[in-house]
Amino acid sequence: MKNSLLLYALILSLVFNVYTYMFLSKEVTFEQEKYKKTTTRLKDSLQSVSNKLSDANYFSLEKNENAQNYFESAKSDKIRNHTTLVPYVTAQLLDLNANPKGNPYTGQEQLGANKFVINKVKVLNHRWIIADYSDGEYWGEVLLKYFINEDESVSFEVNQSFIYQK
Repeated sequence: MKNSLLLYALILSLVFNVYTYMFLSKEVTFEQEKYKKTTTRLKDSLQSVSNKLSDANYFSLEKNENAQNYFESAKSDKIRNHTTLVPYVTAQLLDLNANPKGNPYTGQEQLGANKFVINKVKVLNHRWIIADYSDGEYWGEVLLKYFINEDESVSFEVNQSFIYQK
C-alpha cells in the first residue's frame, strides 16, 4: 500500500508538473502575442496622429517652403528666419490687445462692456494670419494680411472678420 501511495503521488506530481509547464509556456506566448498586437496598434495610432498633425499644419509658415523662401529673397538686406518671425509677428499682434477699446484688428467694434481681444494666432504663410478673438461673451475669427516694413515693424490689415451668434 505504501508503494502504491508513492506511485500515485509520483504520477500526480508528474501530472501537476506537466500541466504547470504547459500553462506557463502558453501564458508566455499569449503575453508575447498580446504585446505585439498592442505595439502594432500603438504604432498605427501614432502614425495616424502624425499624419493628421501633418495635414493640420499644411497651411502654416513652418511647412510652406515657398513662403519661407519669400523672406529669404525679400528686397531687404536682412534675411528673416521664419522660426523667429512667427513669434515676433504673433507678439506684435497680441500687444495690440492692451488698447483700451480692444484690439483694432478684430474687425469688430466693442459690443458690450468688454473689449474684443485676440486669443489665438496662426501665421499661415508670408502674407496671411488667422486669429480667434472674443470679449468673453461673443467669439469670432478674423483673417488678416500682414506686412514686414523696412524698419522691421509689422503692419496689419483686416481682410475679413466673422463673429459667431450667441
